[in-house]
Amino acid sequence: MRSSSKDATQLLIDWSQGDKEALAQLMPLVYDELHRLAASYLHRHRPDNTLQTTALVHEAYLQLVDQANVNWQSRAQFFGIAAKLMRQIIVDHARSHQAAKRGGATPKLSLDEAPELSDERAAGLLALDDALTGLAAIDPQKSRMVELRFFGGLTIEETAQIIGVSTATVKREWSVAKTWLYREIRNAGFRI
Repeated sequence: MRSSSKDATQLLIDWSQGDKEALAQLMPLVYDELHRLAASYLHRHRPDNTLQTTALVHEAYLQLVDQANVNWQSRAQFFGIAAKLMRQIIVDHARSHQAAKRGGATPKLSLDEAPELSDERAAGLLALDDALTGLAAIDPQKSRMVELRFFGGLTIEETAQIIGVSTATVKREWSVAKTWLYREIRNAGFRI
């Protein structure tokens, strides 16, 4: 990740203590990274897709700014919350598409590549979100890893840094989490 961890962390702490100027200084440090995270997820969109990278970043930014009760402690925490917000925005977008289009063939879903939010893939994304919610109830750390990797577009190394575990742990738990999610999604009637 590109932004200075020390600078961003201090600005987040200052912001959580009520320093509004800290937020103004923080955003230029993290905006490009937020945009990269959003782009990594949305890069496979159809050209006519209505959810664009900049719109996703701006919506996530607005929600991040509204996080008044968060005691910001680190840059890693910030990007973890940003990934979670992006997930929710993307899922909400998929739900709106799914509500508009019912039925059709069962979509194929890949956990190694970011799915398009096209109409034919929205149902698969919603099945993934349901399965991920179930995983969070059983193993919050694995759920967070999937969220950071799949929805946040982070690498194994970045995920390990944010969660505070080794890359070997992320690789192992990522593999277990994918297997569990594939099974849950398949049991829900989706092809994988």
